[in-house]
Amino acid sequence: MRGHIHILGICGTFMGGIALLARELGYRVTGSDASVYPPMSTQLRAAGIDLMEGYLPEHLQPQPDCVVVGNAMTRGNPLVEHLLNSSLPYTSGPQWLAEHVLHDKWVLAVSGTHGKTTTSSMLTWILEHAGMAPGFLIGGVPGNFGVSARCGDSDFFVVEADEYDTAFFDKRSKFVHYRPRTLAINNLEYDHADIFPDLAAIQRQFHHLVRCVPGEGQIVHPHGVPAIDDTLAMGCWTPRVSFGIGTEEEAKADWSAQLLAEDGSAFRVCCPGGETLDVSWQHCGRHNVENALTAMAAARHVGVAPEISAAALKAFQGVKRRLELLGKPRGVSLYDDFAHHPTAIATTLQGLRARAGAGRVIALVEPRSNTMRMGEHRSQLTAATAAADQIYWFQPAGMDWSLESVVEDSTVPACVAHDIDELVAQVADEARAGDQIVIMSNGGFGGIHQKLLDKLLEAPPQ
Repeated sequence: MRGHIHILGICGTFMGGIALLARELGYRVTGSDASVYPPMSTQLRAAGIDLMEGYLPEHLQPQPDCVVVGNAMTRGNPLVEHLLNSSLPYTSGPQWLAEHVLHDKWVLAVSGTHGKTTTSSMLTWILEHAGMAPGFLIGGVPGNFGVSARCGDSDFFVVEADEYDTAFFDKRSKFVHYRPRTLAINNLEYDHADIFPDLAAIQRQFHHLVRCVPGEGQIVHPHGVPAIDDTLAMGCWTPRVSFGIGTEEEAKADWSAQLLAEDGSAFRVCCPGGETLDVSWQHCGRHNVENALTAMAAARHVGVAPEISAAALKAFQGVKRRLELLGKPRGVSLYDDFAHHPTAIATTLQGLRARAGAGRVIALVEPRSNTMRMGEHRSQLTAATAAADQIYWFQPAGMDWSLESVVEDSTVPACVAHDIDELVAQVADEARAGDQIVIMSNGGFGGIHQKLLDKLLEAPPQ
């Protein structure tokens, strides 16, 4: 046993991944969280990790060798205060990862406002398909692996690189700790209004990340995105590779794609050398085609031929909670999606609209992120949901503003719900065969996923 670490906030996807890596490396791992819940609690207990509910000072008895502090921890938390008063060694999750896992690896980091989890999962699966046995830490559970993290059996490590702050004692973005050799920047928009005052503040953190990429590395980014171009113009010492979709982009980007199916389920890739490859897969949406181009370009940097990447994408199983099909009760397709930003909502609904054909696209949306709760994106929500046929907005308790204003401006039928059970009953009653219903939230949404699935299963056909 290499020592004992205790993790605060262990059931979050990132900190849970740290716990799995530490256990695999031979550490004794324990952890505390405000609530211990599946699926992460199931993963952790299966790995032999002791979980404790709440944040109590006695959780640090017997005394661990080090406490790894999640970024949800704040001053005033009783366990944090006990930790500081006791002078126990402590560090952040990103710092622990950098020092104990990444220090001797070729790190492939996937960053950006949207699509990090899906693109990281695609890239990891491509490397796995190519026989490279990569390690990874992803903020979700890739279907091809069934776990969110592993150490791997090679020099390559894929990490989802989040711009959120590191810890209460380290306000740098998490990703500056990772020192990637291959960096993907999917996109760059304003988000995380609780810690960033404006887009320029986020760009500054991305600039700090770019400063860490070696001159012999590579940066993969979309062609012609002003927020990214301006960030790279602050200083870039690394070769860049671009990607884009459409005929106009084909002439300008190093990697490009043409949609062969309107819903993105088939596309043609034009590689830097002029080679073209056709991909047909089970996924939809222009955004996923962009994610695929990002993953293919990043994989090429570590030697994976495009045809290997294309073959891997055809077998890519997706990620839990990223347009995950929960079932098809009485002909209704029910999806769970993590979308929590207007752009992510829009691209997901557009992909479903193209796939649905004559069927309806119905969205149940809980604006739960800190940025959404603060109302920073309220003016964009009407346009973001325009591809749907019906929108049910759920008003979370404690939100600073009313969703009625969004309903008033909506170009499609919309309403606001305040009770989960009433919403479930209404949607189940109105659903009919051929509908595509997507539940959109970055949280548990009051257990609505299983409730609606059960209700649809028991309801008579319309």
